[in-house]
Amino acid sequence: MNIVIVTPVAGPALSGNLNTAYRWGRFLKRSGHDIKIQTEWDGDPVDLMIALHARKSHSSIKRFATLLPRAPLIVCLTGTDLYRDIKTDAAAQESLHLAARIVVLQEMALNELTEDARDKARVIYQSAKPVNPVVPLKNHFEICLIGHLREEKDPFRCAMALGHLHPTSLIRSCHMGAAMSAAMELQAREWMRREPRYRWIGQIPHWKVRKLLARSRAMVISSRMEGGANVVSEALAAQVPVIASRIPGNIGMLGENYLGYYTVEDESQLASLLERMETDSDFCTALKNQCRGRMPLVQEKRESECLEVLLAEIKRQWLGQAWLPRY
Repeated sequence: MNIVIVTPVAGPALSGNLNTAYRWGRFLKRSGHDIKIQTEWDGDPVDLMIALHARKSHSSIKRFATLLPRAPLIVCLTGTDLYRDIKTDAAAQESLHLAARIVVLQEMALNELTEDARDKARVIYQSAKPVNPVVPLKNHFEICLIGHLREEKDPFRCAMALGHLHPTSLIRSCHMGAAMSAAMELQAREWMRREPRYRWIGQIPHWKVRKLLARSRAMVISSRMEGGANVVSEALAAQVPVIASRIPGNIGMLGENYLGYYTVEDESQLASLLERMETDSDFCTALKNQCRGRMPLVQEKRESECLEVLLAEIKRQWLGQAWLPRY
């Protein structure tokens, strides 16, 4: 099939959506499909469009449905789609209506959809490559954060939590990710001045991110909303336990009974979890075992096979009876 993957790009080039587009493109090329990745559909005829982000890709989605009404469309929902845009934004809602299939990135996301949208939805967990183990630092209990500095990520909650730690704690944090505004950069630098345990190193190459993740004792994801964070997949693949805000997107990745949740925006609870990790080896082992149990969800083979199953489903419907959007 000739497939175009449309993904919005805003800010740093290494966005989650763009990473997903490149990874899916790689899988689909390996299966023999012809793939183009574009930020805005150029209008050239294709057999199928995969659009990442219902709201931001709406202009391409709308033109595709108008110009190629018999060609199928797959819309993949992000965190801001699921937990904000599809509730109130007409463009995002229309994108779901025009989609032949909808992809969500973790099982809890299905709860956010209407009955009609849920019937079209399929869950595909994002994968990550395994990482070779790296010996952790001995003089510090190093934790990491991976994510660009923007409001949805609640990026400085961990820095706030560090101030609640016991003075003898050896916990230190390393925050990787670009500042999405000058104001965010100023805040990050101010936090480094105020809190010596917090270090922000900005955007670095992916291989360095993986190396720093692999040597960390834990990864913190403090987001206010997530569709199904690829950094959680990376942590699971690296066998690094996760401390996560208790939001649906994280619960869908780690499971309802995961022990490493704290109440979103509660730095005191976050600090308590971090101290427990540092001082309670049984707790650390329990988190590692729970994460190990979720590892099969984020294997590349599984994600690639799920994509192929989805395309086979689309292709059967498309070849058997031309799909027309119910408008």
